[in-house]
Amino acid sequence: MNPLFAVPWLELALVTCLVGAAVVALRPGRHRLRIALVTSGVAFACTFVAWLGFHAGLAPASGPGVDPVGRWLGTPVFKLDDLTAPLVPAVALLHLLTVLATPRSKMRRFSFASMFVNEAIRLATFACQDATLLIALLALNVVPVYAELRSRGRPTRVFALHMAASLACLACGYAVSLRYPEAGAAAMTLGVLIRVGIFPLHAWVTDLFEQASFGTALLFTTPLLGVLAAVRLVLPVAPDWVLAALGAVSLFTAVYSAALATVQRDARRFFAFVFLSHSSLVVVGLELHTAISLTGAFALWFSVVLSLGSFGLTLRCLEARYGRLALTDFRGLYDQSPTLAVCFLVSGLACVGFPGTLGFVSGELIVDAAIDTSLAVGVVVVIAAAFNGIAVVRAYFVLFTGAKHESLLTLTIGQRERVALLTLAALILGGGLYPQPGITTRYTAAEGVTRERAKHFGGPAHPGHE
Repeated sequence: MNPLFAVPWLELALVTCLVGAAVVALRPGRHRLRIALVTSGVAFACTFVAWLGFHAGLAPASGPGVDPVGRWLGTPVFKLDDLTAPLVPAVALLHLLTVLATPRSKMRRFSFASMFVNEAIRLATFACQDATLLIALLALNVVPVYAELRSRGRPTRVFALHMAASLACLACGYAVSLRYPEAGAAAMTLGVLIRVGIFPLHAWVTDLFEQASFGTALLFTTPLLGVLAAVRLVLPVAPDWVLAALGAVSLFTAVYSAALATVQRDARRFFAFVFLSHSSLVVVGLELHTAISLTGAFALWFSVVLSLGSFGLTLRCLEARYGRLALTDFRGLYDQSPTLAVCFLVSGLACVGFPGTLGFVSGELIVDAAIDTSLAVGVVVVIAAAFNGIAVVRAYFVLFTGAKHESLLTLTIGQRERVALLTLAALILGGGLYPQPGITTRYTAAEGVTRERAKHFGGPAHPGHE
């Protein structure tokens, strides 16, 4: 084994984030941005090397060198697998580019220390293999966001009640599932519905985007930790009737949210409903639980992290220049911010599965799997995608076309923001033009999930091949 990959890179990434959070909190002066960039860059490099070792087969999945925490506890705790291996560096990259795209005007309102604590928790959650610890990490992930809302003097009731209910359902459901699998799976499914934001339990998502800083809300939602809970806790043990109920409400939420996105008058609410529609489509792919649908769901999950992350960062950069954006009048911002306009359109089209972008193949896989299950389900998925496309194009025209925006100040994009957004745009287009490696890894992860479910129910190991 290459000595480079015997290093516990995942644990190093977690320690880097926690140390960086402490240093940024203790040194809030002008060096804060530099410290944040170094911290997020080192954390991303560690996760990237960990993924590279796993992908190339140069590092063991677990062991004394890779998982010292697991060695201490006597069981593997943090390790990469086929499902989370590409998601861990993608989430770390999103945090790095969020720091890079943070303009100086937002530095006083955006807490880097809180972001790094949450990054450490999120990376640990994705790499966690123990169900009990996974639920505990999902709970810890809520704490910094709640603390930020309190420190900003914002209402916390909606967010706190939904998160408490979700965590209670997950914890109680997992405990019950040890003796009564069906009842436990139903309770955990309810917890997942809340965490993902499935109708009518979605109010916390729009409330969070309205009350928290855009960066905090973006980083809390786009990794889709609720979907991770569904895959780890619910999908392996849930009976078909539970998954059918989950799929029905998710399908409705996908169309409902996409339709609402087309008529929003506020940019943050527009983004929140686009996010809700896409997270619901990921859950629809999980509910079908065939190898093809799971491949599409996992690919769409990865696409959401990058494309919706890029879309949200573009809106955040616009907000830094123009304040909270209303989608009521044509603003004509293209001449002032052409790079932001291009990134907005590229990332927005990637979200809705435009050909040549990262979201195209994943969307096609989910549509094909849905049609194989039921023509009506496939039609509804296509309608949701159409509404999302209308919403994105409408928002682009309202923000960037129309009357020319006049300003005495220069509002052009900064160098750091340009690097962040163009990096995401390159990944979105590169993944769309050459999707085979990513789809192959997602298919491998889907086969692993179907095998695990088949072990529990004694069915075929590859239901997508029947």
